[in-house]
Amino acid sequence: MYNSNVYLKKISQFDKYEFKQKIQESFSVGLYKNFNNVPIIPSDEELEKVFNSPDNDIYCIYLGIEKVGGAVVNTNNQTFINSLELFFIYKDKHHLGLGFKAWKSIEEQYPKTKIWKTITPYFEKRNIHFYVNKCGFKIIEFCNDYHINKNYKQTSGDDVLGENEFFVFEKIMQ
Repeated sequence: MYNSNVYLKKISQFDKYEFKQKIQESFSVGLYKNFNNVPIIPSDEELEKVFNSPDNDIYCIYLGIEKVGGAVVNTNNQTFINSLELFFIYKDKHHLGLGFKAWKSIEEQYPKTKIWKTITPYFEKRNIHFYVNKCGFKIIEFCNDYHINKNYKQTSGDDVLGENEFFVFEKIMQ
């Protein structure tokens, strides 16, 4: 799908190594800004699980012929409640409006979606702003030690960064 020269292309076997490296670099931006001695997330093991899940569609995000990010979409073709599992723009491409254009391409790719869901860590103000103010998601839940959501698995770094502290977002489509 195309959206102002930003489009999605399913990942190939050759893209997996670069996808892993770039997502870990992109996720590190917020971590290093907020914490010292942070783990690499998502871990290689977690990413292998993502790659091997039959319900996940994995994309590279392109601007023209240049890769600028990636996304993992988990689909449910019975309920049409889909989730954005992972989403990132390369750290040297932040603040260019590519994230929003990529998100619109994802929405176009899944026109039958009734509800979109995603999560982000509590400290990622940049992500919270993006999902709420740019993409139209609503925060529906704040998960923490007092309110644990068993539907979301914590990543390897969560125990170091604030165990189970994240927001759940939802976007109801028209």
